Amino acid sequence: MGRYGIAQIVKFSDILDGTRIAAGGLADFATGIVSPTIRLGVTGLSRAGKTVFITALVHALLKGGRFPAFEALAQGRITRCYLEPQPDDSLPRFSYEQHLKALSGEDRHWPESTSRISQLRITAEYSPRGLIARNLGSGKLHIDIVDYPGEWLLDLPLMRMSYAEWSAATVAASRVPPRLAHAGEWHRLLASLDPLKPADEHDAIASSEVFTAYLARCRQDDVSLSTLPPGRFLMPGDYKGSPLLAFAPLDIAPDTNLPRGSLGALMERRYQSYVSTIVKPFFFGHFARLDRQIVLVDALTALNAGASAVMDLQTALTQILTCFRQGSNSIFSAMLGRRIDRILFAATKADLLHHTSHDRLENLLKLIVEDAMTRAEYTGAGIDVAALAAIRATREASVRQKGETLECIVGTPLAGEALGTTRFDGNTEAAIFPGDLPGDAAKALDGSLEGSLRFVRFRPPLPKDGAYPHIRLDRAMEFLLGDRFA
Repeated sequence: MGRYGIAQIVKFSDILDGTRIAAGGLADFATGIVSPTIRLGVTGLSRAGKTVFITALVHALLKGGRFPAFEALAQGRITRCYLEPQPDDSLPRFSYEQHLKALSGEDRHWPESTSRISQLRITAEYSPRGLIARNLGSGKLHIDIVDYPGEWLLDLPLMRMSYAEWSAATVAASRVPPRLAHAGEWHRLLASLDPLKPADEHDAIASSEVFTAYLARCRQDDVSLSTLPPGRFLMPGDYKGSPLLAFAPLDIAPDTNLPRGSLGALMERRYQSYVSTIVKPFFFGHFARLDRQIVLVDALTALNAGASAVMDLQTALTQILTCFRQGSNSIFSAMLGRRIDRILFAATKADLLHHTSHDRLENLLKLIVEDAMTRAEYTGAGIDVAALAAIRATREASVRQKGETLECIVGTPLAGEALGTTRFDGNTEAAIFPGDLPGDAAKALDGSLEGSLRFVRFRPPLPKDGAYPHIRLDRAMEFLLGDRFA
């Protein structure tokens, strides 16, 4: 097929994709006139704290608490909040009650991580502040929370990449440290495969398994890389064992033409099926319909892993932001497909640091996402950065040691956690000096913090007067939802 034919196909595909977005936008716009709704996307890469954030957010709305920065709640204008059946029957419901139960009682523990998309609707009744809103508004807002793994976002660029382009880029990246140190087994298998030989199902399955093991090693805490698509390889969900995941990159040039019946053609076909069956339905069915977005980031683990992990996190967050349909909204954009008009990047686990480092953590994340933020602000989208702990598991104390005062955090480490030669039993409190973040954010990104931060995982706290302690959760709520209660 000539270049003209390819260009025509791409152009037609773009028009078709745009039509699908517009159709979804019209449906949401019509529903929103009768029943005002805001769709809040919550995402983040593995172990960033998505499940805990949503559970804490919903609990705060249902039960109240001390949230001075969230004005509508602090001023008493939100009069009632309650859960309702979600509008999308095809999505699993976010298991709020189950996660809340996990956080409670003597056997309390952190809930299981997000492994699939889910949704929850919470409805808030409130007293509008403006005269027009009081007379014309309904005083009711549906908040549809859509929870999904951030790894799935890293799949969205695959919609614009051919199999050969993806293969070439992935193999090239694996030949550069720190990935190189973890790719030995996969590279040996890769060298034994001929992309042009007849297709063999055993080769396809073996390749996908060894490639997935390589991705898993790159995600471990001591490496802590973030850009590891395809996302379903590490989080397969219902697709575990499916032929849709039985493919892997081959060592080919980005413009390779793979003959029919070859191993390369089999891999290419499954890659294309993965994009059309998994990636595109997620984008058009859910992702392209969001109004607001929070991206939770485990920056501390990346900082502790070194400069390579930080740079890879920076790349991942930039790629994630380029996938968002971002920008300010008008009545026309609402009808033709809404845009995400507010995005919050949140550095989680702030309770693992003393409060003197919280602003520094925000500045670090701001530097990591600086390029991405500039791009978002250019489109008219509101963007902010916060350091937070949706549920705070520690408190603070000053400890004298060898004539020096150390600003420590105090909590109950999970059973089996270790720090140096000390292993914790899950019942005993400990005061830990986690280390300090530098005042100059740039110094933290050069790898100088590698191995210097001391982290253990703490047990969840018991709620006090029905509310969980937090760090800046109210600030996140105000940015993401506050204007909708005007």
